[in-house]
Amino acid sequence: MNHTDQFDTENIKGLSNLDAEKRLDKQGYNEIPCTEKKGIIQIGLEVIREPMFLLLLACGVLYLFSGEIQEALMLLGFVFVVMGITFYQEQKTEQALEALRDLSAPWALVIREGRKLRIPGRELVKDDILILSEGNRVPADAAAISCTSFSVDESLLTGESVPVRKTAAGRETSADTSPGGDDLPFVYSGTLVVQGHGIFKVTATGLDTEIGSIGRSLNILEPEDTPLQKQTARMVRILALMGLILCIIVVVVFGITRGSWTGGFLAGLSLAMAMLPEEFPVVLTIFMALGAWRISQHRVLTRRIPAIETLGSATVLCVDKTGTLTMNRMKIVELYAKGEFLHPEHQTKFLPEKFHELIEFSILASQADPFDPMEKAIKELGDKALAHTEHIHKDWKMLKEYPLSRELLAMSRVWQSSDGNDFIIAAKGAPEAIADLCHLSDDKTRELSEKIDMMSRKGQRVIGVARAVFNKSELPGQQHAFLFKFTGLLGLEDPVRSGVNDAIYECYEADIRTIMITGDYPETAKNIACQLGLKYHENCITGTQLAKMKDQELAKRIKKVNIFARMVPAQKLRLVKALKENGEIVAMTGDGVNDAPALKAAHIGIAMGKRGTDVARESASLVLLDDDFGSIVKTIKMGRRIFDNLQKAMIYIVAVHIPIAGMSLIPVLLHWPLALLPVHIVFLELIIDPACSVVFETEAAEKDCMKRPPRNIKEPLFGKKAVMTSLVQGIVILGAVAGIYHQAIISHEDNTARTLAFMTLVISNLALIFINRSDTSSILSTLKIANPALWWISTGTIIMLVLVMSLPFFHKLFQFCYVHPEDIIYCLMAVVLCIIILEGFKKIIHGFKKYLFNV
Repeated sequence: MNHTDQFDTENIKGLSNLDAEKRLDKQGYNEIPCTEKKGIIQIGLEVIREPMFLLLLACGVLYLFSGEIQEALMLLGFVFVVMGITFYQEQKTEQALEALRDLSAPWALVIREGRKLRIPGRELVKDDILILSEGNRVPADAAAISCTSFSVDESLLTGESVPVRKTAAGRETSADTSPGGDDLPFVYSGTLVVQGHGIFKVTATGLDTEIGSIGRSLNILEPEDTPLQKQTARMVRILALMGLILCIIVVVVFGITRGSWTGGFLAGLSLAMAMLPEEFPVVLTIFMALGAWRISQHRVLTRRIPAIETLGSATVLCVDKTGTLTMNRMKIVELYAKGEFLHPEHQTKFLPEKFHELIEFSILASQADPFDPMEKAIKELGDKALAHTEHIHKDWKMLKEYPLSRELLAMSRVWQSSDGNDFIIAAKGAPEAIADLCHLSDDKTRELSEKIDMMSRKGQRVIGVARAVFNKSELPGQQHAFLFKFTGLLGLEDPVRSGVNDAIYECYEADIRTIMITGDYPETAKNIACQLGLKYHENCITGTQLAKMKDQELAKRIKKVNIFARMVPAQKLRLVKALKENGEIVAMTGDGVNDAPALKAAHIGIAMGKRGTDVARESASLVLLDDDFGSIVKTIKMGRRIFDNLQKAMIYIVAVHIPIAGMSLIPVLLHWPLALLPVHIVFLELIIDPACSVVFETEAAEKDCMKRPPRNIKEPLFGKKAVMTSLVQGIVILGAVAGIYHQAIISHEDNTARTLAFMTLVISNLALIFINRSDTSSILSTLKIANPALWWISTGTIIMLVLVMSLPFFHKLFQFCYVHPEDIIYCLMAVVLCIIILEGFKKIIHGFKKYLFNV
C-alpha cells in the first residue's frame, strides 16, 4: 500500500538530480568502506605462504645445491605461472562477488524534482527527501518531516530490543541526538522500521552516520566455515598428513638403499607435491562464488553462500500464491450489488446505475495512486466505467485512514466533500470483516456467505465494500464506531503466471513438493491449485483450522495437504516446523516483516525482491528479484548442477593425484629409476588447476538433473561412491602408466622410459577430464555438449606436451629424449584401454543406481 498519499508530497520537491550528483561527488557514496580487493602484491604474498610454493622453493634450492641451475630456475619460474593462474581465479571470483554486491545493495525511495524515485541506497546524499514505511531498513541518518504511528527497532545501535516511537519535528531540524528514547524525530542508518510510514530528510550518509563510526570494525569479522568447507578442510588435512608420512618414508628408504640423500629429498618432495590436494579449497571457493553469480543470472540473488549447498537437497517448496504463482495483476471480473451479479468485462459501454455506488466507494477506500494490484484493478475499472460522472471525487479531501489490522481485516478512509460538513467513510476488506462492520443480521450474513461462496468457487478473490456518513465533529478511534451500510462485493482474479505449470511438473519429476500458501478463501485456492496442477488439490487446511491443531496432528496432516488458505504470515513458522519434523528440507518464500521468522527457520528462505520488505530480504538466504516461481525451480536446478560439478571436480582431483603419487612412490620402493621429478609434477599441476576450477565449473547440468530425488543433505561431498570412483579411476591410470614405464625400463634407457610414462600420464590426465564430465553419459555423448574451456585447456596441453617432447631445451630440463612413433602408439593404446575400462565401470555404476531407484 502506498502510504505516502496521506502526506502532502506535492509541495515537497526534494533535490534536483543535478544537485544530487554534485553532492554525491563531494560527499561520496552512502556506504561504509568494505574490505579492499586483493591486489597483485597481496595475492603474491598469499601464494608465497602456500605449501605448494614452499615445496617448489625447497626443490629449487636442492637443485641449486646440486649444481642444476637450469632446473632450479625452471621450478622457480613456475611460481610466476602459478601466481598468474591464482590471480586469474581471484579476479574471476572477485568479479562474481562484486556483481552480487551490486545486486544486493539496498534501495531507497526518495523525492527528487517533485517525483518519487527508487534509487540505490549508496546514492543517497545529505538533504535528500526519504520515504520510509514498515519493513524498510533505514538507509541513512535522517530527521522526520512527517510520520504516522512510526516505530523503529534501534537494537543494532542501542542493544534495546523494544522499538522506539518517532515524531516529526519540522523540515529544518538539524540537531545532533544519539539513538534511544521515544518521541524523537531522528532515525539512523541500519535500523529497522517496525511500524508506520513517514517522510524524512537525510542528515548524514556513509561514514558520517551513527553506524559509520563503528562500521570499520565490521570488516574484521570472519564468516564461519560452511559444512562443505569443513569437509574439504578435513580431507586436505588427512591427505596432507598421509603425504608427509610417505614423504619421510621415501626420503629414508631412498637415502639408505641408494646412498643419495639429496636424491631422497627430491623424491620425497616430489611425492609431497603429488599428494598435496591444494586444489580443494580453491575449487570450493570458486564454485560457490561463481555459482552464486550464475544463479543471479536467473534473477535470484544469493545472500548466503551456504544456501547453494542446500539447494540440491530441497524436498518441499512453500510458495505464496499471489505474485509468485500468479501475475499479481488483479482484474475485477465480477460485481455483486443490490442482489444482482454483473461481469464488467461483458459491458461494452457503461455499467448499470445500481453498480455505480459499489465502484465509487471501492475507489474512495483505495489509494489515489495505488501500488497494490487489487487497488490498481479498482482504479482501472473506475477510470473506465465512471469517468466524467459525479461518482469520481477528485476535489474531496482525505482526512484519516483506519488501517487494516490483525483483529479486523478491513480498512477505512474518511473523506470530506468540498461542499459538505459531514464525513464520508469508505471501507473495504475481507467480506466477513465488512459484514461485521455493517452488523448484518444472521439471515443477511448467511445470504451474503452464499454469494461469497459462489464467487470463491470460481477462483475469485472476494472483497467487501461498505459506506458510512458521520456528522460529529471529532472522529472516533475505531472503525466500529461508524454506522456502515453494506454496498457490495468485488470478485477479482489474478491470472496464473506463464510457465508455472511446467515448473511445478518439473518439481514433481524431481521429487519436490509444491505447497501453496494464500490468504484467499479455500474454494478460490482450490480452483487456482487445480489450474496449476498441484497434487491433492481437493485437500485444504485453513488458518483457522491450523490454529486449532496440535503440532503432532499438523505434522501428520501436512503429508497429504498442499494448499493452505486464509493463512496469516505468523502461521508460516508452524508449517516450516511441521515439515522439518517430517524430515523435509524446506524452501519457504515470504515478503513481509511477519515472514522473517519462517524465512530464518526454513532451510532455504526465499524473499520476494519486488514486493518484499527489507527485513524479509535480510532474513532470507535467497532473494527472488522478479518474484517468479519459475526462477526458484531454475535455481534448484542450478544448485544441483553446482553440487554435481563440484563433486566431479573433486573426484577428478583425487583420481589424477593417485597415478602422480603412485609414480613418485613405486619407483622408490621397487628400486626403479625415478619416473617423476618436481618439474614434471609442476607441469601436471598446470593442467589440473584450470581443469578442475574452470572446465568442471562451466559444465552443463546432467540430463537427469531434475529427474532424480533430491540429494540427502547429510550425504558428504566426497562419499563412498565418490571415493570408490576416484580410486578405480586413479588405480586404472596408475596401472597403465606403471606398466608402460616398467616395460620401457626393460627395453629402453631411463630417459626414454620417463618420456613415455610422462606422455601416458598427461594424455591419461586429459582422458580423466573427459570421462568425468558426466557420471551418466559416455565420452562420445559429452563431445556434443559445448564447453569452450575444455577445448582451450586440451589444445594448450597437447601443444605444451609436443613442445616438451620435441625441443632439446626441454629434453634437458625434463630429462627426456626422442621416442619412436610406435612407442607413442603403444602409449595411446594404453590410454584408450583405460578409457574403455573406466567407461564400462561408469555404465555399471549408473545401471546399478537406476536399479536401486526403480526398486
